Amino acid sequence: MLNAAQLKQFNEQGYLAIENVIGQPELDAVKAEYAQRMNELYPQWRAKGWVGEVADDLPFWQKLDHCRRGKFDWYQSFDISLPHADITEETPMHFGPAIFDIVTNTRVLDIVESLIGPEITSNPIQHVRIKPPQREVPKDEVRAHITYTDWHQDRGVGSPESDNTDIITVWLAVTDATLENGCLQVIPGPHTEMLPHCPKSQTAIADGFVNPAKAVPVPIKAGGILLIHPLTPHSSLPNTTDGYRWSFDLRYNVTGQPTGRSQFPEFVARSQSDPSSELHDWKVWRQLWQAARIQVANSPHIPQHRWTADSPACA
Repeated sequence: MLNAAQLKQFNEQGYLAIENVIGQPELDAVKAEYAQRMNELYPQWRAKGWVGEVADDLPFWQKLDHCRRGKFDWYQSFDISLPHADITEETPMHFGPAIFDIVTNTRVLDIVESLIGPEITSNPIQHVRIKPPQREVPKDEVRAHITYTDWHQDRGVGSPESDNTDIITVWLAVTDATLENGCLQVIPGPHTEMLPHCPKSQTAIADGFVNPAKAVPVPIKAGGILLIHPLTPHSSLPNTTDGYRWSFDLRYNVTGQPTGRSQFPEFVARSQSDPSSELHDWKVWRQLWQAARIQVANSPHIPQHRWTADSPACA
């Protein structure tokens, strides 16, 4: 649980960094799960001629280097959500027990409970972010999960029906997030209104509504989290190092309130009033997403972002 000083900072500043939330064994399990996923995918990509032949025991990051140089979409196979468009029944995604254990981690849920209460739903607006050195990112790659992230508010990436939802972003560092490799930066609050966003290369706050000179960078060590209020403007710095920066965006909202992306599955992560409603089986979580993928692939497209280029703020 958060103490009084932490709650005060979050309420006044709109963000709070907490180190040592996820232990090394849990981080190692995530890394092992992703290494296994890579070992399953790499031979398939090799058979298609997208990557070269490498030793089976080549480490995850070195295999990822080969994938990145292959100039194909390696990212989506590692994400824990579906993309914003062009979803088919075969669109890849990844759900495994190590990720589920992070999403339902007791300490994470204790912290979230301090902010939104004991009826907690895992929100489906979630992603893994695996960011290569910025100089290696193709110029046409605009996804914030790979390149730097532009200024935005998390409230702005959900549908309008969730504008009054009590929601919290838990940004988890899997590797150290530093000034050099592209940690997040925030505009301290409090913030009480949604700023206009525009469909730039990413959905981003309209020009002139954020003063970058007020930005505060928030480096975090692996296993630490950054709590972000849904109206707090934030972005990421570019990765200027030779390595990768790895993190997860996890979100939680009060159960029963709109998630902001109703076409994707939610689940009850904690419930004081009805513990039997909690989900404890990662395979069921995966099945929920697999079912949603089929449904969305065979339904009219649902835009994930509300903002349009003809808005006066975007002119």
